[in-house]
Amino acid sequence: MNALLISIKDSLRDLTPIVVVVVFFQVVVLHQPFPEVLDILVGAIMVVLGLALFIQGLELGLFPIGESLANAFAYRGSLVALLTFSFGLGFATTIAEPALIAVADEAAQVASAGGMIASDEAAMHSYANGLRYTVAISVGVALIVGVLRILKGWPIHYLIIGGYLLVVITTFFAPREIIGIAYDSGGVTTSTVTVPLVTALGIGLASSIKGRNPMIDGFGLIAFASLTPMIFVMLYGTFLSL
Repeated sequence: MNALLISIKDSLRDLTPIVVVVVFFQVVVLHQPFPEVLDILVGAIMVVLGLALFIQGLELGLFPIGESLANAFAYRGSLVALLTFSFGLGFATTIAEPALIAVADEAAQVASAGGMIASDEAAMHSYANGLRYTVAISVGVALIVGVLRILKGWPIHYLIIGGYLLVVITTFFAPREIIGIAYDSGGVTTSTVTVPLVTALGIGLASSIKGRNPMIDGFGLIAFASLTPMIFVMLYGTFLSL
C-alpha cells in the first residue's frame, strides 16, 4: 500500500505541470471556460490512478520478467535463441503499442484524404497495418543489433552515428509524404509498453555477462528502437511509391 501511495504521489507530481499548462492557456491566453469541469476532473483522477497502477505493474511484473528471461537465455548460451527472443520481444511489444496504433490509423486517414491510397476502408486498414508491421519488424531488428552490441562490446556511439547517417541518406530518396510519418514512428516506439521490457532486457543481459557493466552496456537499446523505424518506414514508403 505504501508503494502504491508513493506511485500515486509521483504520478500526481508528474502530471501537475501538464495540467497547469493546459489551464493557463485555456483561461489566460484563450479566455475560454472549461467545458464539463466535473468530467475533466474525474478523468484527471483516473489518469493519475491509472499511471500509478501502471508503474506498479512494471516494477512488480514486467521488469523482473524481462531481466529473468534475459539471464536465462544468457546462461543457456544459445545465441540463436537469444536473438530470436529479442526480435520477438521487440515485434510483440511494438505491435501492442497504443501510440503506434493511433499514429498508423491517423496516417492512413491522411493518406486517403491526400489521394496516396484509395479512400475505402480496406485500403486504409491495409496501409495502417503495413505501417504497424513495418515499425514492429524494425524494432525487432533494432533489438537484435542492440543485443549483439552488448555481447560483442561494440561502442554504441559508432552504431548510433551510422544509423542516423542512414536516416539522412534515406530521407533524400523517400517520398515527401512518408518522411514526417517515419520520423514520428521513431518516437511512438519509445512509449508505455516497449520501453520497460526493452530496458529490462538490456539490463538483465548486461548483468548476466561477465565483464559487462549494466550502467554502461545495459542501456542504449531504446535508442536503436527509435532509430530503425525511421529507416524502415521511409523504405516502406519508397516501396509503395514504385
